[in-house]
Amino acid sequence: MERKIRVGAVSYLNTKPLLYGIQRSSLMSNIDLKIDYPAKIASMLLNDEIDLGLVPVAIIPQMKSYYINTDYCIASNGPIASVCLFSETPLEKVEKVLLDYQSRTSVLLAKILLKEYWNAQPELVDARDDFREHIREKVAGVVIGDRALEQRFQSKYIYDLGDAWKKLTNLPFVFAAWISNKKLDDVFVREFNNANAVGLHNLESVLKEIEYDKFDLHDYYTKFIKYTLDEKKMKGLDLFLKKLNGL
Repeated sequence: MERKIRVGAVSYLNTKPLLYGIQRSSLMSNIDLKIDYPAKIASMLLNDEIDLGLVPVAIIPQMKSYYINTDYCIASNGPIASVCLFSETPLEKVEKVLLDYQSRTSVLLAKILLKEYWNAQPELVDARDDFREHIREKVAGVVIGDRALEQRFQSKYIYDLGDAWKKLTNLPFVFAAWISNKKLDDVFVREFNNANAVGLHNLESVLKEIEYDKFDLHDYYTKFIKYTLDEKKMKGLDLFLKKLNGL
């Protein structure tokens, strides 16, 4: 490409280890980096406002063509801590679930799990802005990202979507991956891949730059988030995409 490569990434804490190396690499002179919440970055990729994005994988069926780049992703192999259904009452008594507008993947995953794992049929409502104050009595909410880590202090019942998916399928779940809407230069992808790895190999340096007291970020990055996009995670991703057809 003659112009800079337009790259979109998520603004959540879970991307900090991946962005650490990218933002310190020589690639920054060749890319235009935009940071926003997942659904916004996904929309930008669909509208060709960016070339490559760390986007929710539920975007894939909407794309005319797509390419999964790098060996890295945002995934879980069990509990993820930051993608949960929160409530003040047991799930079987919940009548309404508010769905976080910030990530389509998490919302669709919640719908699959409510149907296939929890066998529950509450009313599902697309939420806007900060809806967490409405999680009370028999109204639950799917909350993702940093706000989910905060919500863990507020809600009596926490249903972790990564954990539920693992129990349902015995597979990991991929929430987001580096996806492009066009084939990118192989040299760029290789350098971008290497840059992703830098922060993961220097977690202590990443942690020193973040002030956060709501959750142990070392545990978050090492015990909850799984960053390597391996064969088993691809199997989990393929199964999720197949299950979307049944919604």
